Amino acid sequence: MATERYNPRTTEAHWQKVWDEAKTFETDNDDPREKYYVLEMFPYPSGRIHMGHVRNYAMGDVVARYKRARGFNVLHPMGWDAFGMPAENAAMQNKVHPKEWTYQNIATMKRQLKSMGLSLDWSREFATCDVDYYHRQQMLFLDMFEKGLVTRKTSKVNWDPVDNTVLANEQVVDGRGWRSGALVEQRELTQWFFKITDYNEELLAALDTLDQWPEKVRLMQKNWIGKSEGLQLRFELDAKSGEAGEIEVYTTRPDTLFGASFIAIAADHPLAKKLAPNNAALTDFIAECHHHGTSVATLETIEKQGFDTGLRVKHPFDDNWTLPVYVANFVLMEYGTGAVFGCPAHDQRDLDFANKYSLPVRPVVLPKGADAATFSVDKDAYSDDGIMFNSQFLDGLTPQDAFQKVAEKLEAQQLDGQPQGKRKVQFRLRDWGISRQRYWGCPIPMIHCDACGVQPVKRADLPVKLPDDVTFDRPGNPLDRHESWRHVKCPSCGGDARRETDTMDTFVDSSWYFARFTAPFENEPTNLKAVDGWLPVDQYIGGIEHAILHLLYSRFFTRAMKATGHLNVEEPFKGLFTQGMVVHETYKCDGQWVSPAEIRFDEQDGVRVATMLDTGAKVDIGSIEKMSKSKKNVVDPDDIISSYGADTARWFMLSDSPPERDVIWTEAGAEGAHRFVQRVWRVVSEAADALKNATPKAALEGDAAQVSKAAHKVLQAVGEDLEKLAFNRAVARLYELVNALSGALQQVKNGEADDALKSAVREAIEILLVMIAPMMPHLAEECSKTLGGTINGKATLVSEAAWPQFNPGLIVENDVVLPVQINGKRKGDLTIARDADQSAIQQAVLELDFVKHALQGNAPKKIIVVPQRIVNVVA
Repeated sequence: MATERYNPRTTEAHWQKVWDEAKTFETDNDDPREKYYVLEMFPYPSGRIHMGHVRNYAMGDVVARYKRARGFNVLHPMGWDAFGMPAENAAMQNKVHPKEWTYQNIATMKRQLKSMGLSLDWSREFATCDVDYYHRQQMLFLDMFEKGLVTRKTSKVNWDPVDNTVLANEQVVDGRGWRSGALVEQRELTQWFFKITDYNEELLAALDTLDQWPEKVRLMQKNWIGKSEGLQLRFELDAKSGEAGEIEVYTTRPDTLFGASFIAIAADHPLAKKLAPNNAALTDFIAECHHHGTSVATLETIEKQGFDTGLRVKHPFDDNWTLPVYVANFVLMEYGTGAVFGCPAHDQRDLDFANKYSLPVRPVVLPKGADAATFSVDKDAYSDDGIMFNSQFLDGLTPQDAFQKVAEKLEAQQLDGQPQGKRKVQFRLRDWGISRQRYWGCPIPMIHCDACGVQPVKRADLPVKLPDDVTFDRPGNPLDRHESWRHVKCPSCGGDARRETDTMDTFVDSSWYFARFTAPFENEPTNLKAVDGWLPVDQYIGGIEHAILHLLYSRFFTRAMKATGHLNVEEPFKGLFTQGMVVHETYKCDGQWVSPAEIRFDEQDGVRVATMLDTGAKVDIGSIEKMSKSKKNVVDPDDIISSYGADTARWFMLSDSPPERDVIWTEAGAEGAHRFVQRVWRVVSEAADALKNATPKAALEGDAAQVSKAAHKVLQAVGEDLEKLAFNRAVARLYELVNALSGALQQVKNGEADDALKSAVREAIEILLVMIAPMMPHLAEECSKTLGGTINGKATLVSEAAWPQFNPGLIVENDVVLPVQINGKRKGDLTIARDADQSAIQQAVLELDFVKHALQGNAPKKIIVVPQRIVNVVA
C-alpha cells in the first residue's frame, strides 16, 4: 500500500519530547562504564544560531551518539559563553540591560539548538554570566593569586577609544578595534595579568604529546609561544653623534652582523623618550606610532616607517664602522629589548626599510652555487642557508657555525668591563593581561586601599556580584560611576577602600568551563573525582580561529588549576578537531548585497539566472564566501528546519565535504538530502508490515546472504569512518547500503521473500537505523517505530540501542582477482573463488579468451600458480 510522506515537523518534535521525558542524554558521573567526553566549543548568545553552529554541533552529536551506542558513558554538555562587549553595545543601542539581552538570546538559541535534536545533557547547562559560575571563577582567581600566578603591572595596551576598553592584539584588525572599527591607540595602563610565562617551556614541550591535534594547530601554538635561541649584544653609541651610552639588542642571527645596516628602536624605548622632548618631529612620529595595533600581524602589514635620530652606534667588530639609529614603527618595547639591528639582505622587513631610506644592503650569506663576485640582493631578501662571505673572520663558515663563533667572540669581548654579548633563550609569549574596562564581565575580586595597598576580597565575601542598577547613557565603564558598589571597606584595616572596577577578559570564562561541566552544582569550582575522571576532553570540536588564544589559555588554566589543587591533569583536550566553515554564494542587485531569500533562480539557455522576487531586477551572482550578515549570504537554520527538518540539515552538513573543509550550502544540496530522508522512510515503512514479525538474523548462504554481506561490510566501514570523524565517507556508504537493500525490500513488500530473506532484511534494516541514528536520529526512531520499536528483539529507543557487531565471516570477499601473465607479460585477470585449488585455477585460466587466443589450440608448456598472487602461462 502507499505510504504517507515523512513529516519532520511533527515527527521531530515528538521524538525530542520523548528523549526529554526519558532523560535519555543525562549523564551520571557514577556510571561504571568507560567514560567519553565530547564537547563542542560553546556559543556566544548573539541572538540566533547560524549554519556554522548547525555543522559544528551536528558533528559533535554524531560522535556523542556513536560513542554512546558503543557502550561508553558519554558526557555531552552545553552552555553559553555569555559575557562580553556585544551585550553592552546592545544596552547602549537598544536601551536594554545586558543581562536581559543575554538571557533572551540564550532562550532563543536554546530553542533552536533543541530543535536540532542534539543529544545534550541540558541538566548541566550554565552561562558564564550566571552568578554561580563567575562566583567559582572568582574563587579560582583568589587561589591563583595566593599561588603567585596573578600579578599587577603597568604595560602598553591597545585601547579602543569607542568601546573604551583594552583589546588583545588579536582583536586589532588593520589597526582598528575588531568590533567598533575605531583606530586603536597605545596607552600605558596598570593591568591584572595571569603569569602564563611561568609555563613557557612546559606549554611548548607538551605540544609534542598532543598527537590527536591537527599539526597546523600545534605549529601555530609553537610559533605563538615563540621560543628562540639568540644573542643579547650591546652596541656602543658613538659619542661623536651627540649621545653616550649603549643600545642593547636581542638577535637570533648574530651571524649576519657584517651585513648590519641600521639600528631600530621602539617608540617607547628609553632613548627615544629621552630624545623626544627636544625634537618636535620625533614627538609627532612617536605619537603616530601609538595609533596602530601591537600584534605581529599588524606590524608585518603596516608600512614600515622610521625616524632618523641622527645618532650612530659602533659596529661590535669595527670602531670605524658606525650604523644610524632609527625610531621605527615596527619595533615594540615589549618584545626582546625594544631594539633590533637590521640586516636588509637577509630579512624582508629590514630590506623594505633599507630600500625606503636608501640604506646599504650588504649580503653576507651566499647561496649554494652562487658567485660571490656577482651575487646581490635587490627587492627580495635571501633568508635560506648558504655559506658566509663578506664577513671577515666568518667567511667560509655555515651560518650555524658563524653564530657560535660570533657568540664566543662577543662573550669574550668587553664593553665597560662586561661581556659585550651573552647567549639568551627568549619567548615571544607574554603574560596574559586580563583587565577589561567594561561592565559585562566577571568582577575581579580585589580591593584598593590607600593604607594597605591592593587586597584580595575575603573568600567568605564572594561572590562579588555585578550591580543591576547601572546605566549606559555615556561611554566608559558603568562600574566606575557606581558609587555604592565601588566604595567598600578594606578587608584588612576596615578603612575606606575601592573595589577593582575592571572585569576579566572573557577568554578567562572559556578557559575552564569544560572542567565545570563535570560537576556544575558543586560549591567548589570542581569536584576532584569528577574532573579527574572526565578530563581531558576526549574529543573537542571547534573553529580554527580559536587555535591560538582559547586553546593556549585553556592549557595554561588547566596547569594553574592543578597548581591550586582543583584538578590533577595537565592537558584539557586529548583530541581536537577543527571543522571548516559554511560558505554560500553572494548576490548583488544594483550594487547592494541581497539575501538568498529575496531571489528567484531560473535557467535560461542552460545558464543559471537570478532575479529579485519582488521587482524582477537582475541579480549578479558573486563569489562563494563565508556566510556573513554584512554580505547577506546567510541561510537561517530555522527556515531550513521548518522546511526540510533537522535531519535534512544535519545530513547535508555531514555529507557534502570532508569535515575539515568548507561546506558550500546550496538549495539543491538540501533538497537532495531531503529526498534521501524521504527515500529511507519510504523503503522502510512500505516493508514494515511484512518485517514486523521477522526475527533479525544474518544469512550466511543463498540469495539472502548478499543482503547480510552488504549490511555487515558497511557496518564495519562506517564504524571505522566515524572513529576517524570521516563523516562524509560514512554518509556515502549509507547511501550505498540503501541502494543495495532496495531490491530485497521490494521483494519483501511484494510478498516474494522467504523467511531467510525477511530475517536478513530485518537485521540489515536494524543495522541501517542504528548507523544513521547519530546523523538523522529522528528518522531512525520513526522508522524503528514502524517496525515495532525493537532492535534485535528488544524494545528500545534507537538512541539507546547498542552498536551492532559485524560478522567477520560476512565481510571477507569469497572471490579473488588474480593477474594472468603469458610468458611473463600481464594480459588480463582471472576472478575465481578464494578457496579454489591449483587444478581448478589452471582449468579456469585455460577457459579465458585471451589465453585461448595466445595458445592457438596448443597445450601450454607450463602453468605456474602463485597462490593468492598471480598465474603465469608459459606458451
